[in-house]
Amino acid sequence: MEIINNTKQKQFEVFVGEHKAELVYRFRKQTMFFMHTFVPEEIGGQGIASNLAATALAYAKENGHQIAVLCPFVAAYVKKHPEWFAFYDRAYHQNIPVRR
Repeated sequence: MEIINNTKQKQFEVFVGEHKAELVYRFRKQTMFFMHTFVPEEIGGQGIASNLAATALAYAKENGHQIAVLCPFVAAYVKKHPEWFAFYDRAYHQNIPVRR
């Protein structure tokens, strides 16, 4: 599965046949906001959203960004992978534990 960072559209995307799944992001200063994840029903259940989330979070870490999560899917993903709590921008997420 090849995930592309489409910097022009500010989204990570993957194509499966004629279907496109995406995780949309935005920046404010050094914080990377995860806005929305979409996987078409036709290609759901293959772990695509999780791969998009993992790729986006790794990108944020590798590029020195803090994160702010508005997308419910990414929030659930981070809850299952608490090592990402350390990257939350506390200006936007005051109640997130540092470690779990």
